[in-house]
Amino acid sequence: MKTYILRRLLGVVPLLLCISVLSFGLLSLAPGDYLTSLKNNRDISPEFIEKLRAEYGLDRHPVQQYVAWLGKAVRLDFGYSFSYRIPVSTLLAQRWPATAALAVTSMLFAWIIAVPLGVLAAIYQGSWFDRVSSGLAAFALSVPELFLALLAVYCAATTGWFPVGGLTSVDFEFMSLGEKILDVAHHMVLPTLVLGVGSVAGLMRIMRANFLDTIRADYVTTARAKGVPEGWVMFRHVLRNAINPLVTILGYSIAGLLSGSLIVENIMSFPGLGQLTYEAFMREDIYVVMASIVVASLLLALGNLIADLLLAAADPRIRVGK
Repeated sequence: MKTYILRRLLGVVPLLLCISVLSFGLLSLAPGDYLTSLKNNRDISPEFIEKLRAEYGLDRHPVQQYVAWLGKAVRLDFGYSFSYRIPVSTLLAQRWPATAALAVTSMLFAWIIAVPLGVLAAIYQGSWFDRVSSGLAAFALSVPELFLALLAVYCAATTGWFPVGGLTSVDFEFMSLGEKILDVAHHMVLPTLVLGVGSVAGLMRIMRANFLDTIRADYVTTARAKGVPEGWVMFRHVLRNAINPLVTILGYSIAGLLSGSLIVENIMSFPGLGQLTYEAFMREDIYVVMASIVVASLLLALGNLIADLLLAAADPRIRVGK
């Protein structure tokens, strides 16, 4: 198991290298750079702009820029943010925990809701509960996250039940530890719901289909013939095998949450990695964009590794070491 984990972690290195090369190449193809917009400002002389271009290293060939950036990145120095005027590493340290927390809470919310609903819909197949839950799942899948985010912002602004944007209140620094935790949780309720609703619908449908397939298996029939209690059959034999495909797609779910957070964070003014990436891309702050892409790719790779390890723990027939 240790060898398998080490091999997977080492495999992340060439993956991140390829992603960084491709991302930097695509960003370099975009017309202009961060200093291009300053040329329209008559108060800034062309000489000063060229001085900044040389200082930021934007006057060099894109290949030279990438090699210089990569040499620093391996030492966890992702360069300097042109627009925020601080090191990129400091900027990421401030933003990525919020996105990671949002992804974790959204995933927990989706699993806690989707798995029981999928199991009950399969057990009571054809009942009113199955029809209603399947209809709601289909409706949730058809509603875009952009609309849900706008609806959540509107509801928060009109009712005042939840804060509009941000991760903390203005007086956060003066709160006690318990009040700070409650304040952050209060701010994360709406983003978590918006980001998790789509996942609930998809996971519920997958869980229902897997449960129905597993419940017809021969070993389930055998267990019932032996007189095993129905509850034990359902939750010890059927559920444990039916949930394996959900564990398998855990890594892909993380990818969907990271991409969905780009929309949700910008609409709901949530100070995370998605909002940072969008703002940096619009300002052509290339080093911030590169660092954000690398961090998001690393989280995705680690998510896939965690999914494989959880699958091995859930299914004794799987030996990830082999």
